[in-house]
Amino acid sequence: MRARAALLILAAAVASPSALEAQTITQRGFADAGLFLFAQAAPNDPTREVADLLAREEIFVKPAGWLQFAAGLDVRANSHDQVDEGWRLDVSDRGERRPRLGLRRLAATITRGALTIDAGKQFIRWGKTDIVTPTDRFAPRDYLDVVDPEFLGVTGVRGVVQAKGNTFEAVWLPRFTPSRVPLLDQRWTAVPPAATAIPLFDGAAVLPDGSQAGVRWSRSGDRVEFSASFFDGFNHLPNVDVRPAPTPLGAGPALAVSRTYPSIRTYGADAALPTRIFTIKAEAAYFTSASADTDQYVLYVVQLERQTGEWVFVGGYAGEAVTARRSSLVFAPDRGLTRAIVARASYTIGPTKSVAFEGAVRQNGDGAYTRAEYSQARGQHWRATISGVAIGGRESDFLGQYHRNSHVKASLRYSF
Repeated sequence: MRARAALLILAAAVASPSALEAQTITQRGFADAGLFLFAQAAPNDPTREVADLLAREEIFVKPAGWLQFAAGLDVRANSHDQVDEGWRLDVSDRGERRPRLGLRRLAATITRGALTIDAGKQFIRWGKTDIVTPTDRFAPRDYLDVVDPEFLGVTGVRGVVQAKGNTFEAVWLPRFTPSRVPLLDQRWTAVPPAATAIPLFDGAAVLPDGSQAGVRWSRSGDRVEFSASFFDGFNHLPNVDVRPAPTPLGAGPALAVSRTYPSIRTYGADAALPTRIFTIKAEAAYFTSASADTDQYVLYVVQLERQTGEWVFVGGYAGEAVTARRSSLVFAPDRGLTRAIVARASYTIGPTKSVAFEGAVRQNGDGAYTRAEYSQARGQHWRATISGVAIGGRESDFLGQYHRNSHVKASLRYSF
């Protein structure tokens, strides 16, 4: 209710004639229609064509040089039951499905000298590496499509102080936002063919009530940039518990799948070192937990980045070292992309055209995925994009389990 009231107040301020004269107002938005075509049916999901529609509008109001308000709204539709049916305004992004009408952001930014404070629903990103970012703990994602996730906003306060090449950052979130996991009856919940006869039921999620906090210090020098961070909160990716579900007398077996989000602490660092040939980037985080069913481990990434002409190349290795193995089943795409060679490349063909490539190959060869994308704009408003994703590997591998999900996607966007 507080978020709705704030949105109405902001709208009233924008609509006021006197306010229009005194403040700077900008907006951006788009409507995007996409079509997914999958190469084959999945054991638990025979649908091979999925249509998706997203309309987004964002408004930025700057009533003074030191103050800015930002508000964003999403409207969605989907042909494969990935969007809620109701039109209730969703402000928390805690639902199993994407909201039909969702508050993307609603925040105020105050800047006074070296101090900047962001309060409200916002996006907070930490880290320097690509594809896998171990220190990025305030950035839950929408994993209804595991290989193409969207970031979700979080509600809280972020303060930043800059002083003589140093940046000090503190974040506090009073309310937990989990990542959105794949739906049980759809292809991104990978079910082995032998288990498709056993129904899966949602055993619900147990969301933690506590707050989350983190601090980060970064330093920009003449030769190197580096930072250190600490996070105390909850993993936005769940531990998964699968148990027999009660069924009517005479009915076959069924399984209930429930999710918990353990408390964790992470200690992280990242660095970037430019050289004459390329930029070396490294990032690592140690994950520790007091929970008896949560692993303790280190995620790390070392990558090289080079820009030459219109090309940008990124390539490196993402690794994992488990120091205490306690959990039997987790949904963890960040860990699933480790112990792998990761790469990304993009080329700007001209003012209106570009191509991009991305991929990851597990070091044991058990799983791999690659993506290719071509995008072309026409005029100031229209852009068409076509992409293809190929996935292969063994059922036992995080990437390989999605080998039936290779697909192409075509989308058309109108920006306004």
